[in-house]
Parts: sequence; structure tokens; C-alpha cells
Amino acid sequence: MKNEILLLEDVIGLGRKGQIATAKSGYIRNFLLPKKKAVIAERHLVRLQEKLQKERDEQAVKDKKDSDALAKQLVDQTLTIAVKIDANGHMYGAVTAQDVAKLLKEQLSIELDKRNVLLPKGIKKLGVHAVELKLKEGISAQVGLEIKAEEKAEEA
Repeated sequence: MKNEILLLEDVIGLGRKGQIATAKSGYIRNFLLPKKKAVIAERHLVRLQEKLQKERDEQAVKDKKDSDALAKQLVDQTLTIAVKIDANGHMYGAVTAQDVAKLLKEQLSIELDKRNVLLPKGIKKLGVHAVELKLKEGISAQVGLEIKAEEKAEEA
């Protein structure tokens, strides 16, 4: 059985702050209510919903402005990663969305979740690749990713 809830903050896959959403009772009871991400939707919460939606709209404007600024900052930026290769020049493993998110933090001091990196499957080839990023409020950006062979340490 599904129950209606009023979201107190954005919940990925369910809705945005101030929206009325439906979810399974176990998800509500075990996750949303204990983490104070939602309350059970009742008739007297209409004023609270209006207040939350107003706050969410204000947050959306701020997020869009920040995302636009970040997208402009990312133009012409290239991340670099060195990977291990075999004797034939093939990579061991692949560069994944999680690796790209980690590189953004290390090289550009930009904190993004791996879910913001649109990389359906790992990159398995050396060279320069374009990686699409999904920022807040639907803003997208692109960053270059240079994958090069790791320098082998000289053996003594």
C-alpha cells in the first residue's frame, strides 16, 4: 500500500521539497520519516507545503545561478588520469563515473557526486574523451578527460 507524504527536502527519484509524493510504507517508515526528509501528508499541512515550495523555488534560482557559473568554469578544462596498460597497450579495467568525480575533486576542487557524471559505461581507451556532467536544475556541462599510460618505474 502506498501512502502520501509531504517532502521536506529533495529526494532523488521521489520528488522535490514541498511536493506531495507517494511511496511505499516501508520506505516511508524506515527511511523518509527517521531521516526527517518527509512527513505524512495531512490536510492541515497545506500552509507548510506552500512555505516549502516557496523555499524550494528560491533554492532553485540559487542552484541555477551556481550551476551556470560552474558550467562556465568547466569550459575548456581537461582532467588527466594515468592508467596501467599491458604490453599491447590495452588498459586494465576502465575509467568510471566515480573516477571522474574523484578527479574533479582532486584536480579542480569541484565536488560532484558520481550520479552527476553521465558516463553509461567505463572508458577503456587511451586518449582524450569528452565527459558530460549533469549539474543542478538541469544545467549540463562538459569536461575533457585525458587518459594516458602510466609511466613505468625503472627497475633497479
